[in-house]
Amino acid sequence: MGRRRPRRGKSKQGNQSQSAAAAPRISAVSPPPPAPTTSPRPDPADLYAALDLGTNSCRMLIAQPKGNQLHVVDSFSKSVQLGLGLESSGRLSRQSMARTVAALKICKNKLQRHDVKRMRLVATEACRRATNAVEFISVVKRETGLALEIIEPEEEARLAVVACAPLVSTRTEQLLVVDIGGGSTELVWIDLSRVPRVERPRAIMRLHQGFDHHDTIFPKAKVVDWISIPLGVATLKDLYRDVLDDGARFALMSWYFEEQLAEFSPYDDAADQARDGFQIIGTSGTVTTVAASHLGLRRYDRNKVDGLRMTSDQIDSVIQDYLSLGPVGRRRDPRIGRDRQSLIMSGAAILQALLRAWPTDRLSVADRGLREGLLYAQMSSDGVLEDGPF
Repeated sequence: MGRRRPRRGKSKQGNQSQSAAAAPRISAVSPPPPAPTTSPRPDPADLYAALDLGTNSCRMLIAQPKGNQLHVVDSFSKSVQLGLGLESSGRLSRQSMARTVAALKICKNKLQRHDVKRMRLVATEACRRATNAVEFISVVKRETGLALEIIEPEEEARLAVVACAPLVSTRTEQLLVVDIGGGSTELVWIDLSRVPRVERPRAIMRLHQGFDHHDTIFPKAKVVDWISIPLGVATLKDLYRDVLDDGARFALMSWYFEEQLAEFSPYDDAADQARDGFQIIGTSGTVTTVAASHLGLRRYDRNKVDGLRMTSDQIDSVIQDYLSLGPVGRRRDPRIGRDRQSLIMSGAAILQALLRAWPTDRLSVADRGLREGLLYAQMSSDGVLEDGPF
């Protein structure tokens, strides 16, 4: 089994001097360049859209800025399994592409119905890895008219962090944000100790400008380290689909994922950060499903799940319950749901590995992610949010 190298990075600054030096000079006889055109200031009543095409799901939100928050007007979510078979073939299959295009046609109809003009439509790990991703993007454009943008792991991690800004406690000094996706898992460790308490959530929000952004007079959140591990709930499940024993498969998945964390060590004493001032925020279908199971929700309720805090022991109790149910019991469990039951154990294996590395009694559950991050970033850049999402 080949080991995949995670993508990681401490803050790096790009070198802009070379491109500046290569810029053509305008001679004295050249006509002056045309005056720059300024786009009209966005109307706060405008609708915004964010579409996240991942390895497993296609999800979209259409929202309107409302004070310092988002008001969701319409949404869409469907399991398309775009990355099914990608582990073995390195390509997106025709069936997966057809399912995804059908879902994207529904999204296009919603965008037209609401007359959305401001949007970002992004694809993540499956399209980053597939050798036929360019062909797929072209098919989507031809069949739906939608222009998908494949974003890099750092931007995916950054937008997940931005989405979670409202859940950051003013008491938090060390923050770990974990986004468990279908094809990859992003971890970002942020030091807030030099930011005044009241400014900490806003400092997180300002990271939409970039992990290395320096042009600000405000106190900065310091991104100590981040990593993108090319393993998510779908890809990890595919790696061990040939292991028949349910418990053994879970143990192998958790052990293998924990191995991938070896390159992520923001501090020498990172494992000892489970103390006052340390907070983990988990954003994914896995985390929200575990939270719903902990609460005993037979019908999912976002208002009860988003922002819930769980201890390591509570999470472990839910995972042990899943194991005792077995595959048949999990399929019948209404707390898990049909869309999630085939992926819940690979997600739980990732979550368990993370909590072995950083045990905490302050894991905050986030029913928010890349879509919300995309919306907040667009609205913040346009200046239509009053003062960040708080």
